[in-house]
Amino acid sequence: MSVISKYQEYTTTSELIKWVSIPKSSYYYKPTDNRPGISKSTTTIKTDGKVVSNLEVIDDIKKIVSEEFVCYGYQNVTAVLKNQGYIINHKKVYRLMDENHLLLGKVIRTQGHREWVKFRKIEATYPMEYLCWDIKYIWVQGERKNYYLLSLMDVYSRRILDWIFQSSIRKIDLLKMINRVDLTHGLKGVTVRNDNGSQFMANKVRHYLKHLEANQEFTHIATPEENSYIEAFHSIFEREVISRFEFESFYEAKVTVEAYMDFYNNRRLHGSLNRKTPVQVWIEYFNSSSDITEQKLINTLYQKDVSLQLIGEAETGSGGDQPARNNLSDWNKQWG
Repeated sequence: MSVISKYQEYTTTSELIKWVSIPKSSYYYKPTDNRPGISKSTTTIKTDGKVVSNLEVIDDIKKIVSEEFVCYGYQNVTAVLKNQGYIINHKKVYRLMDENHLLLGKVIRTQGHREWVKFRKIEATYPMEYLCWDIKYIWVQGERKNYYLLSLMDVYSRRILDWIFQSSIRKIDLLKMINRVDLTHGLKGVTVRNDNGSQFMANKVRHYLKHLEANQEFTHIATPEENSYIEAFHSIFEREVISRFEFESFYEAKVTVEAYMDFYNNRRLHGSLNRKTPVQVWIEYFNSSSDITEQKLINTLYQKDVSLQLIGEAETGSGGDQPARNNLSDWNKQWG
């Protein structure tokens, strides 16, 4: 250090540091006397001025890196986050990814065996035999960000049983959707098909479906044709909604999504359903079915009665009725 101070008047400090071959960090280091430094930030600012929790940032990072074929390091993830409206630098992204084991080479592992699809195409013979679900990105131009639409479809009738539209889709949102559908229709013995998105692979989601005695099966990597029914719905939605409307706000997009879901289920004629609507096919099956025994009918009526007691007002961003929280405290403690 004395050499640097001796010749400092003749050249720059940077040159002198190079000459003596010491790192800049060592030269400029000052002892802190065991005083703590600046605390890590727990929030992140967005371009619209909104301040969000780092937990939301981590959820968005998980969505980015969980997409098929995406092998992004923290620099590319930073660029994607900036495109989504975050004011964030690569150092913070690196820290968040490192703390949550999301850096390249670090794998998110789930517990237990995944049940893979055995048949590429589903052949449903009655409602609530097979369900499929997936997430669709919807761009809101006025806010310059993507929102997410999660839809759950009955394969036999093509009816959208439930949907959620909001800024992020987390495992708790899937758990609530599963609970709503189980209350209104019953999921015991039903097969639910999905891809390998992180939300569907979450241990709590898998365990809750198993707890309800529903079967969950995963499509093979990079084979969207194995989940063709929900993919076809997303293609229709892209053509009839996303390509035709430019949304200025989340509220405008949500109102449009809600109106379209009603149109799709109740009024849109479906070619593969012999020009009938999904709700029409659903109702016709139960009106004409001779397989519903008296006991099944009693069970159905009892289930509907329980549902009416438990279902409360819908939460923001959801397309279906949410279970009232005061009646589901035990459920929230175990699964929420």
